[in-house]
Amino acid sequence: MAAKTAKRAAKAPAKIAVQGITPFLWFDDDAEEAARFYVSLFKDSKIVSASPMSVEFNLAGQDFYALNGGPVFKLTPAFSVFVTVKTQKEVDHLWETLSKGGEKSRCGWLVDRFGLSWQIIPTRLPELLGHKDPEVAQRAMKAMLKMGKIDIAALEKAARGGFGGRSPLKS
Repeated sequence: MAAKTAKRAAKAPAKIAVQGITPFLWFDDDAEEAARFYVSLFKDSKIVSASPMSVEFNLAGQDFYALNGGPVFKLTPAFSVFVTVKTQKEVDHLWETLSKGGEKSRCGWLVDRFGLSWQIIPTRLPELLGHKDPEVAQRAMKAMLKMGKIDIAALEKAARGGFGGRSPLKS
């Protein structure tokens, strides 16, 4: 048994040290416009470099690279930017701003006017979905599945079983 484990370990590829891992976004011809829009929404964000063909930018510490590659490929919801925020005000602002000219979807998902998919998720959602009481988690999940934009107060009410009491619902 130990020989089999050692043999498997010997066949395992070596882990590679990389300089970075950066999401790469393909746009028709508006990569810089999209990047400037995104940078305007998030603190500690910036355009790193831009050329007619590409733009490097950083959103709140996460690097991105975007290409003006033409209509060969399209962005799809198979890749989305997952944004966590604390307050309903932050959810509301990002939801409305990013979806303007795009498309609102379900469960916190939207597509912006450039075709990039986003998930705008309050930190309270994963706390409730991971609650130690499976019934609380299930009620939160059922409520979330009925939402477009995530509503923190409605999630908490559902998690409490629809009762109006002010239970903190600690995870």
